[in-house]
Amino acid sequence: MSQTTESLIGGFADPVFDAQTVFRAVMDAMARPGTIGSVLPQVAPPSPLGAAAGALLLTLCDHDTPVWLTSALSKSALPGWIGFHTGAPLTSEKTEAKFAFVEAGAQPPSLAHFTLGSQDYPDRSTTVMIEVQSLEGGPALQLSGPGIRATTAIAPKGLAETFLRQWADNRAQFPRGVDVVLTCGRHFVALPRTTKISQMEA
Repeated sequence: MSQTTESLIGGFADPVFDAQTVFRAVMDAMARPGTIGSVLPQVAPPSPLGAAAGALLLTLCDHDTPVWLTSALSKSALPGWIGFHTGAPLTSEKTEAKFAFVEAGAQPPSLAHFTLGSQDYPDRSTTVMIEVQSLEGGPALQLSGPGIRATTAIAPKGLAETFLRQWADNRAQFPRGVDVVLTCGRHFVALPRTTKISQMEA
């Protein structure tokens, strides 16, 4: 299949209804960090991007939201897919990106390299979508903070070893800072900047 063909297929069957469905799921996940959300609408973005990341892209990105992609994603059919289905512009500058996408197995850039917003406009920051090998079966991480009753735990497999240190630095910037969504297949976990993440003892 040519890249041109890949760019034209795999979007939402019902763009308005499907985007609303995914948006509600994302908002619920952001309100309850650590819970695993699911993408119900069928979507098939070009490889190597997964279904959940593709659905989030179609839901959240438009002509006013610059998107940053890793080198592998930039060289795939994804840029054409983004342009055809959302009209979102691509940017090579991390500080200009409203959304950033990292495929599974890629080394994500430091979170500090993206725009963190400002004290007056903390919402003008980047949301980073990071695909992982699995949302279960990895090192156990304890989450606490707004939206979490006491604590909860996640165990993503394939998260960068430097993530916890980067996340602590990111959280220290509050109200500035990036938000992160971990994705795998049709599932995702939202990690808003207010969430405290620590390694659980074995």
